Amino acid sequence: MFFTLSKIFWFFANPGNLLLFLMGVGVVALFMQSWKLGRRLLGIAFIISLFIAIVPVGKHLLYRLENHFPQVTLLPPHIDGIVVLGGFSNQFITKSRGQVALGGAVERLIESAMLTRKYPKAKLVISGGSGNLMRQEVKEAEALRPVFKVLGLDINRIIFESKSRNTHENALYSKEIAKPKPGQKWMLVTSASHMPRAVGSFRKVGWKMIPYPVDYNVEGTIDLEVGFNFLSGLSALNQGLHEWIGLFVYKFSGYTDSYLPPVR
Repeated sequence: MFFTLSKIFWFFANPGNLLLFLMGVGVVALFMQSWKLGRRLLGIAFIISLFIAIVPVGKHLLYRLENHFPQVTLLPPHIDGIVVLGGFSNQFITKSRGQVALGGAVERLIESAMLTRKYPKAKLVISGGSGNLMRQEVKEAEALRPVFKVLGLDINRIIFESKSRNTHENALYSKEIAKPKPGQKWMLVTSASHMPRAVGSFRKVGWKMIPYPVDYNVEGTIDLEVGFNFLSGLSALNQGLHEWIGLFVYKFSGYTDSYLPPVR
């Protein structure tokens, strides 16, 4: 139920969808000759769009998330296992085209391959089912098997967890299938902006992880410069707002140990 409700909620909370809805209502109002209401709604939509295009609000949201857990510059001498969260490929295009379709978060794959070679005895868990509400028949983890074969990695040492549909289930099912032992050191690989929610989710199920953030979207120092790029601004706002709302919802639902997990 939580998965379904979260998808429905984000459909309406998505900034792009909200803007489109606002403009749509404004146009309908004009057609119904409610000139004042229509002009106001379209004017508000334009001002919001202009604000998103000029002011880097999304970048500020992402900056706070991406810098919460420090980038790993010194690797530990020993790691027992690595968990890589999915979200860096499109399993539906992969199945349809017969060729692996990688996405913007491909750093998760690149860094996990590097870590696997660095720690040849460590287990590797690829966690990702389908986050699509209407399409649960194709699982991302299973679609990624050919990629790891191409990379020359031993498939027998990789655990493919394909039941999870969200971050909470990533933690729950990964622990269930990996069976980590007390005292073991495990590393978590996911996008830097997603790391706070991911770490909180794994801690909540009793699994302390070493964060290994990747896939950065903003520079290491905050960029206060204004610009003019609506698509870029909307994309950053969409991603940043999605994670901040996700943190709040996960804390409210009891799926994370704290709103913004402390660095410890």
